[in-house]
Parts: sequence; C-alpha cells; structure tokens
Amino acid sequence: MAVFVALGAFLMTLVGGWTAQRVTDRRHLVLGLAGGLMLGVVGLDLLPEALEASGGPVFGVPAALLLFVAGFLVAHLVERLLAGRQAAHGAGEHEGGRVPQVGLTAAAAMVGHSVMDGIAIGAAFQVGGGMGVAVALAVIAHDFADGFNTYTITSLYGNARRKALAMLFADAAAPVVGAASTLLFTIPERLLGGYLGFFGGALLYLAAAEILPEAHHEHPARSTLLCTVAGAAFIWLVVGVAG
Repeated sequence: MAVFVALGAFLMTLVGGWTAQRVTDRRHLVLGLAGGLMLGVVGLDLLPEALEASGGPVFGVPAALLLFVAGFLVAHLVERLLAGRQAAHGAGEHEGGRVPQVGLTAAAAMVGHSVMDGIAIGAAFQVGGGMGVAVALAVIAHDFADGFNTYTITSLYGNARRKALAMLFADAAAPVVGAASTLLFTIPERLLGGYLGFFGGALLYLAAAEILPEAHHEHPARSTLLCTVAGAAFIWLVVGVAG
C-alpha cells in the first residue's frame, strides 16, 4: 500500500518539473516562486519536524538547530570549493559564474530528501492506515515543490536540459524507492530529525544565497516578490491542510 501511494508522489514531482520547464520565458518569476517554495518548505515543514524528532539539546541548543546551521555552512563550503576547483583548472565559468556541479549536487540532495519522504510514508503505514494516508497526502502535496525546485536548481547552474530531466526523474522515483525500503528497515527518529535539520540548512542557503538574488538581479519587479510570497504561502497551506 505504501509503495502504491508513493506513486502519487512520483506523478506530482513530474508535474512540478514540467511546470518549471514550461515557464522558462518568465525565468525571474520561476526563480522567485522556487525561492518562496524552498523557504516555506524549510521554515514551515522541515525545521518544525526536525525539532520535534531530534531529541534533547546539545550544550543548550537543540541538535536539529545545530545541524541546521551545519547544513547551511556545508552548502556554502561545497559551493566555494567547487568554484575554486573549477577556477584552478582554468575552466570557463557558466552563466553568472555558476558551477554546474553545484546544481547537480543540490539536485542530488533533493533526491535524497525525496527518498526520506518515501521512507516516511512507509513508516507511517507501519503505524497505521490513517497515519499513512495523512503523511502520504502531505508528501504528495509538497512533492510538486520538490519537482519544481529540482528542475529549476539544475538548470539555474548551467546544466543541459537532459541532465535537469534526469535529476527530475530521479527525484520522482525516489519516494517509491524509499517507501519500498521500509519493508526491510526503519530509521531511528533522532537520526531522521537530524537529517531534516541538516537538509533544511542546505536548502535555505540555496534559496537565500543563490535562487532569490538571481530572481531579482535582472528583474527586480514586484511580480517576482509576489511569486516568492505565493510560494511560501502555498507551503503554509499544504502544511495546514496536512495537519
């Protein structure tokens, strides 16, 4: 049942990616919406779940928040290292000085998160059918944002369309793989909470330091800001309905 329900997440992820590639003539609006979706996912979905699941504090600070900061810093460090490596090898930089490997790395992190979404569906169904359906609906709803962001991030860093599509399909298949894996094992709650905190920090870095500045660089329009607000509000709606 969990694997069957995860197929809904597969389809919703593809719909999100399809939407992102169809509106490329309004790139600044796409990036503004993607930034808002990412901000909403981090602040309204990932971080609250991480704080609830990660256990007690470490030296006065919740473990999830420490890992959240670590995820932000690691994402910044990885981007700087990849950019420095590319410059050291004399390779030409892509649009806006962006390194394609950063986009692929970020998309791979999105795929890993989608695997965890599938595991969450499977674990919830092990608790009970009602819990499984509630978690599945939440995952399916926000997988539109996952697909949208995966395609957008990969493309933003200068990767070819075929690579962006490959990462999109990997992200779509990931929840099904994650749900199927729960037939073999389960993840301890504290470990899951720590992962959510770390991933949230990395995602926030991409939204705040890369996606949103790019969205407003060439088109500092009010419509771009409205798209960002709409993206965050959409995730708020999803979380509220799921809750």
